[in-house]
Formats: sequence, C-alpha cells, structure tokens
Amino acid sequence: MSELLTVNDLKTYFTVNKGLLGKSNDVVKAVDGVSFEVRKGETLGLVGESGCGKSTTGRSIMRLIEPTGGTIHFEGKEISKLSPSQFRPLRKQMQIVFQDPYASLNPRMTVQKALEEAIGVRLPQLSAKERVEHVQELLNLVGLNSQFASRYPHEFSGGQRQRIGIARALAVQPSLIVADEPVSALDVSIQAQIVNLLQDLQQRLGLGYLFISHDLGVVRHISDRIAVMYLGRIVEIADKKDLFARPMHPYTQALMSAVPKANPLRKKERIVLTGDVPNPAKPPAGCAFHTRCPHAVEMCSQVRPVATSVNANHYVSCHLYGLEGMKIIENRAN
Repeated sequence: MSELLTVNDLKTYFTVNKGLLGKSNDVVKAVDGVSFEVRKGETLGLVGESGCGKSTTGRSIMRLIEPTGGTIHFEGKEISKLSPSQFRPLRKQMQIVFQDPYASLNPRMTVQKALEEAIGVRLPQLSAKERVEHVQELLNLVGLNSQFASRYPHEFSGGQRQRIGIARALAVQPSLIVADEPVSALDVSIQAQIVNLLQDLQQRLGLGYLFISHDLGVVRHISDRIAVMYLGRIVEIADKKDLFARPMHPYTQALMSAVPKANPLRKKERIVLTGDVPNPAKPPAGCAFHTRCPHAVEMCSQVRPVATSVNANHYVSCHLYGLEGMKIIENRAN
C-alpha cells in the first residue's frame, strides 16, 4: 500500500500577545514536531484530549492554517512550501469535512447551489443540465433523496447536513479527506450511520482518511491505524488491533482504561492521571507527559523521547522502553 500523505516534523505555533500594551508574547506550540503517513485507501485515526492539537494538525495539512515548520508530501509532492496559487489546484485532491455541518454550509445557498459550486471547480465546462444531474448523483451517493436539492441547510437534521458536507467534499473527486470530528456533534445512532457511510464510500472510491476524534470507540470502528496525540506531539502510533490489545505509552494506557466495557462484570483497573494538562505556551522540558506520568524517571524531565519501534508498525515515544521501567509499563498494561 503506497503512501498518500506523509507528514514529517510538522510544527504549527501561534503567538499570543499579553500585557496591557501587548508587548509580552507567548508562543503556543499547538503542533510540535508531528510525523505520520496516510496510505492510499486507509484510515488513520488521530486521537487525544481536547486541545492537544488534533484539529490544528488537520487544518495545517490542508493549509487552512499555515504551518510554522516541517514538511508535508502529498502523493510524493512537497506541498508545505507552495504558494497559494501553486497549492490551489491540489485542493481538489484534498478535502476536509468539518465538525459542525451547519456552520460549514452557507445558509443562503440551497443544496443545489452549494454542490454546483463545488462541481464547477472540477468541471467548469458542464452545462446547467449536466450540473443538476451531477448534484442528483452526489446526493444519492451519500444516501439522500435527490429531491432535497432545492432545500436550504436549516431544513435538514444534523445527520443530513453532514451528509451534504460529505457530498460537497466528494464533488471534486478527492483522494484524501480530513474528517475533523465529523460525528461528535451528532446523536449516537446518527454517528453510526455517518461512520458506516464513510466506510462504504472509502471502499467504493478508494479514499484515504485522516479521521480526527476524541472518541476512541468511533476511532476503533473506522480506523486501520491509530495515532495518539498529547500536547502537540504524537506519543504512539500502531495498527488498531495492536494498539487496543497492547497499548504501550502510559498516556495511551490511561485513555484505554477510560473506555467503557460492554460487559460491566468484567472489571479492569482504571488509570487516573493526576494534575492538569500543561500550558501549551510553556510545555514541560523533555517528555511533555512526564508531569502526569506515574512511571516517569529523571530522564523524562530532561530529554525529549523519539519514536521507537517496539514491533512491526508500532511506534512509541517513551524513555521507559529500553530501561528497567519497561517491565513496569508492560505489567501495568496486562
């Protein structure tokens, strides 16, 4: 399976003015050296607590937010340094589905107009009749009645609006879709429908997804591989089955322990983290997680860990691997 998207050492920093005259500046490291790849036809889930930098990562890849550093390769082409005019043609191949389907749709546009606008980017030569036919095909593709084309966004439910958002993304025939919390604003029953729709579209169209979510249950259902993010950094990345069967990083283990079990009689130790998430404007030295980690050693507060391969396709950024503390971590996971 060839790589569709490759992100290497991506950084996105924001300057925040403080003080009465705005003379004191803090730098918020929303994304701080993130690396991963998305392969053609696969789904990479990106999970973590709110504020860890997941959405900023997705928007930086799409150049909706300009990254501070690092490289982004799409289908082998380096795109992070392209000018807006050079990058514009590539937008047809990279699309994003937002969390709030109502806010991402123009309330003054009918579905017909919204989808025609997207179709016109890819096929400007189409006649009015052909555009109407394309809109009908797109609506049918996402499970909506083609007669809905004359309606406005406020006339739809949240799940229907998200289907329209997906249809708009598909109108330009992309090969990569960044799904930024696409089901978190929907009811649980509707979430399942949208996730199943995304999987069906992936199989039919060969799409690659970067699926961003804080919900491990949803990510487990849709993803092939999962990357776990904490305070702007990826701490662990692995195949879905491997990650859930044997989480290695202490933060990943804490997340997994919080997932409700289908069988309430099956008890599992809950790992409760102490302290709060550090200020991203003043992240801790060394490992960003060491201030909350129950297994931290002196090295953790001094040296930033690098991703280490623990087995095939499983990487973890933790000093405890290769040290005596590795045994403690593995025993806790089991």
